[in-house]
Amino acid sequence: MKRNICGLIAIIMVFSILAGCSSKKNDAATTADGVTTIEFWAANNPTQQAYWQEMAKAYELKNSKVKINVSVIKESPSSEATIQAAIAGGSAPTISENINRGFAAQLSASKALVPLDTLTGFSDIITARKMSSTIEPWKFADGHQYVLPIYSNAMLFGWRLDLLKELGYDTPPQTFSEILALNTKLKAKYPDKFIWAKGDLASSTAWKRWFDFFMIYNAASNGNKFIEGDKFVGDDKAGIATLQFVDDLRKNKGILAQNVADPFETSTSLFIDLGPWTFTNWAEKFPEMKYNENYTLSMPPVPDGVDPKASKTFADTKGLVIYASATKEQQAAALEFVKWVYSDPNNDAKWFEQTKLPPARDDLSTNESFKVILDKNPELKPYAENVPNAVPPMDNPKFNDLQTILGEEAWTKVVRGEIDPTTGWENAKKAIEEALK
Repeated sequence: MKRNICGLIAIIMVFSILAGCSSKKNDAATTADGVTTIEFWAANNPTQQAYWQEMAKAYELKNSKVKINVSVIKESPSSEATIQAAIAGGSAPTISENINRGFAAQLSASKALVPLDTLTGFSDIITARKMSSTIEPWKFADGHQYVLPIYSNAMLFGWRLDLLKELGYDTPPQTFSEILALNTKLKAKYPDKFIWAKGDLASSTAWKRWFDFFMIYNAASNGNKFIEGDKFVGDDKAGIATLQFVDDLRKNKGILAQNVADPFETSTSLFIDLGPWTFTNWAEKFPEMKYNENYTLSMPPVPDGVDPKASKTFADTKGLVIYASATKEQQAAALEFVKWVYSDPNNDAKWFEQTKLPPARDDLSTNESFKVILDKNPELKPYAENVPNAVPPMDNPKFNDLQTILGEEAWTKVVRGEIDPTTGWENAKKAIEEALK
């Protein structure tokens, strides 16, 4: 989310000068010979761009009254900056993907997005795609849905199964106390190994909290939203328990918050947070990594007394939005295109096959359309099963600042042993509530 602010301001100023004539030009070009033109901005990922180009061409063959231009969102200085500059300059696309919930909160706050639930046919997409549970946490504090999630990486923990078996475990432990007991056995046999070795644990960079704090916190709190709109709604008990778990590991030398090359692959770290994108890299760099042979996967652990079967996790997920600057004809045509894409699960299967990003569907692990892919890639099955159990980022425009506060006031200080969990949580809570005013 790094932004070149000076560059962005310059871009916005240039676009703003041209805003009036640009928007009029776009309005005039909305329909020509009865054809509605849609500008679709795809993520800067070759597989995603190819997918949307294929879908656009297929749809145009079925509907000659719609033309869909697919192009890539420029990432200089960032995709978010490009979108913001386009909005300011009156040259926003009709629709774009690659939008997370936090960035959508920034855009919706400035009325740049269409509330999708106000468009005729949106509910049909949810029904046809079997995604009512998956999309529910995406609802914003004002009751609207501004983003249709396309994929959802339910973040899991990878475990060195070979190392677990050496220590007498056939499956990963599921609770905090069980992991602490495992750590005792690990340190006794291998003093130079750790439960969790990862340099990012000590970094206060905002997005890194998605892959440590929020994974464990979501499991501890049954998916509590933490921030809802402009209100802090964090679960105190779960928050302190999450920090206490990390502090207990630190006290018992179970954490290494330093950069280590490939800590999980080399067995320095017994577990690590893993997204499904990891496996493509492993196929090239670590072909010896075999699912259910030397590693396995699980949902995040839970505090004692919490049912592990109810564990939630963080969703590394993005979706598509429709821009308010588009004409009513463009908005309607865009929604019809999306509705057509998701009316057929085979289109989601094609996406899954090409991108390896799990479609945001409740039935991903049970629908026959995805059986071939999951049978061929069994390591993706746990991700598919837990799509409905994954919680997206907070819906606040200040999400970047708020997560930085969480890191600086609580998480990283606890990881370094500079503050006790309860004080860290209270300090972070107070600072976050002040920032929300």
